[in-house]
This record gives sequence, structure tokens and C-alpha cells, in this order.
Amino acid sequence: MILAVAKSRLWNLRHDRAAFVLSYVVPIVFFTIFGAIFGGDSGRSATRKIPVAVVDEDGSENARRFVAGLKGEAGLDIREAPAARQGSSQAYTAESAEHAVKNGDVPAALILPKGFGSKPVRFGQGAERPRVTLLADPSDPVAPEVLSGLVQKVTITALAGLPASSASLIEIDRREVLGDKKSRNPMVAFYAAGLGVMFLLFSAAGAGGALIEEVETGTLDRILSTNVSMGRLLGGKLVYLAGLAASQLTVMFLWGALVFGLTMRGHWIGFAIMTTCTALAASTFGLLLAAISRSRMQLVAISNLAVLVMSALGGSMFPRFLMPPIMQKLGLVTLNAWAIDGFQKVFWREEPLSRLWPQVLVLTAIALVFFTLARRIARKWEAA
Repeated sequence: MILAVAKSRLWNLRHDRAAFVLSYVVPIVFFTIFGAIFGGDSGRSATRKIPVAVVDEDGSENARRFVAGLKGEAGLDIREAPAARQGSSQAYTAESAEHAVKNGDVPAALILPKGFGSKPVRFGQGAERPRVTLLADPSDPVAPEVLSGLVQKVTITALAGLPASSASLIEIDRREVLGDKKSRNPMVAFYAAGLGVMFLLFSAAGAGGALIEEVETGTLDRILSTNVSMGRLLGGKLVYLAGLAASQLTVMFLWGALVFGLTMRGHWIGFAIMTTCTALAASTFGLLLAAISRSRMQLVAISNLAVLVMSALGGSMFPRFLMPPIMQKLGLVTLNAWAIDGFQKVFWREEPLSRLWPQVLVLTAIALVFFTLARRIARKWEAA
């Protein structure tokens, strides 16, 4: 009898595609994603190359040797000039390097001041040592620490020519160019946006399931028999879902302000813009999933797989800036990544509203495409 019950359940699992996907496919997909994030070639850790802007104000032979040593480090992506503009590029200055850090182009910058190469590298307390300035974006807590350690290593290998030692051979003046008076925790805005968007997607998918219930109960047929068209019906559902999503995000950020010190003052307009675009994109995502699903169980399987994969790639579960470069680029196919980047611009980098245009444009385009697809697919119910 026990074996008969077990055999029956196994038979049901084989024919229940939704349960089969949740049991086997989802774990494999997640293993693949996080394996790509944390696993590297030849078994190495997938520690990304850290982009660093370097400014050599000294120009001495020792300074050039030091920069060359930094370029030889596998963990660093040394950039002496910003991305080429109109076919040419100009070397970083202290001012432009600081702007690059503030703008999120690089997580850290290193400035070698005049006189850097004239000071000898010495061990011992009280000895005058070369000094460098490290400009850091504290929203990336890893990059400045790694860079500080590699600076000491390069000083030993490129300048001192001495065996490794625990002594500090170079003075690092570290300055955080972001974060003053913004919040007690620079990652609050990231977590509020990342987790908020992920749960928005789950909520939208679940609420969109009401459309399937209306189909199964015959309610949709009665609605369409009136003057309500499918387009108007989906539009009404979109207004409801978007309103619900916007209220959820608002509660999430207000809780962050109340408990974790996230500063809302001065950010309300940017918050409203990003919340509206994100809510519309997430809501149309829910409608599209409901339109392509044939049953409530199928919706659960598809939505769980889609939301979890999007959240993993898009940075809701793990910051994209800590992922390998290829994974960072792959994450841009998700609305999570664009929403998180937009909220970070508003709350952390405090960029002007005009700098939100890429995120607003992409999220709005996603909403239009998803709604159009949902409307087209929903014609099957009109024909029925």
C-alpha cells in the first residue's frame, strides 16, 4: 500500500508540469546563475576586476612604475582616462576622477600627488612615506578595501623590491565622496529597491492570476458580453495593479526612512518618477504572465521561475556591482536592474532628474511592450 501511494504521487508529479518545474528546473537554473556569479574559470573565485580611475599628478619614474604595477594586477581594471568621447579621450584629473566615482562610473579612484616619487619607501615607525589619495564610493564596500591592499602590494613589488611585510609602505588618505548625511547605511536604498521590486513582481503575478480565475469561472465571458472590451478590462486591471505596486514601494521606502534612516526629503519627485515607472513595468509583467498561462498552477510555476531568475540576475538578491562583468551586462535584460539603478541615482548619487532618462525610458518601454503583448494574447478569450 505504501509503495502504491508513492507510485501514485510520482505519476502525478510526472504529469503536473508546474510541480515538475518547481521541483527540478528551478533549482538547476538557480545553481547555474549563482555558479556563474560566484564560480570562475579554472575553479577561481569570480572576483570581478575592479575599475579604478588613476591620476598621476607626479609624472616621475617611480610614479610610472607604480601605475604599471597596478596595471599588472589581475584584480584591477586601471583606467587613466574616461571612455573616449567623439573619437578622443582625455586623461583623468583629480576633479574628473572624483566625478567618475560620484557618477558611478568607477567605484574608486587613486590620485598620485606631486612629490609622490621623491619620497623613499621605508619600513619603520615615523618614516616619511609616499602618500596617495583614495576616493571611494562606500556603496561598494569591497572595492576600496581590495584596492588598499593591492596598493601596498604594488608598493613592495614595484618600488621597494623587498619581501612581503605586514608594515605599511605607503600612506593612503581615504576619502568617501558620497554618503554624507544621506543615511546611516548607504545600502538602504539598494535593499529597499531590490527587495521591493522582487516582491512587486510576485504580487503582480499573483494579482494577475485573477484574470485566469475569471476565465475558469466563466466570469470573463459575462464581462465581455457587456460593453467592456478586453482592452478596457486589461487597462482597468493595470490601473489597479500599478496603484497597488506603487503603494507597496512607498511603504517599503517609508519603513526604510523610519527604521534605517533613509532620507526621503528632497528625493520625493525622483522617488515618484521611479515608483511610477517601476510599478507600471511590474504590473504589465503580471498581466503578460496571466495571459500566456493556461491555468493557475501553470501561472505559479512560470511566475516563480521568471521572478526568481530576474531577481537573481537583476541584483535584487545580490548586488550587480559585485558580479562578474558578463553577469552585470546580462542583468540589464531585467527590469529589476533598471529600477534599482534608478533608485540608486535618486537616493544615493543624488543625480539630477534629467539623469534618470535611461531608466525611465527602458521601464516605460517594457511596460508598453508587455501590455501590448498581453492584449494580443488575450484575444484568445475574445474569440472563445
